[in-house]
Amino acid sequence: MNKQKKWVAWMVAAALSHTAGLQAAHAGMIATEAVAGQAAQAESSQRRAHVLATLERADVAEALTAKGVNMDDARARIASLSDAEVAQLADTLDTAPAGASDVLGTIVFIFLILLVTDILGLTKVFPFTRSVR
Repeated sequence: MNKQKKWVAWMVAAALSHTAGLQAAHAGMIATEAVAGQAAQAESSQRRAHVLATLERADVAEALTAKGVNMDDARARIASLSDAEVAQLADTLDTAPAGASDVLGTIVFIFLILLVTDILGLTKVFPFTRSVR
């Protein structure tokens, strides 16, 4: 029985020596600013991810490459933007109409309008059209 008591005493001593290194948890109040700051930081990282996901789309990447933009440089520039700039860029991406900066489409649209008005006899811009009047 003596050996058993000695063995139990050694086990208790070993267990107590391992618990001496543990730290107690302390509860405290968290300031509203800290929570709001964490939420703003999470929203900023979400917007940055949205902008990078838009950049990774095949049609966007193809259009940027066609205009001479290096994709690695574009990613680096997005990474260097401030949170306010990323928010503004994400809002612009979400609210901009599709194809709004397409100059070629605008020129073709104006050409078609002038062509139709020439055919209807309202204008005489193109010499190759005949008026219906």
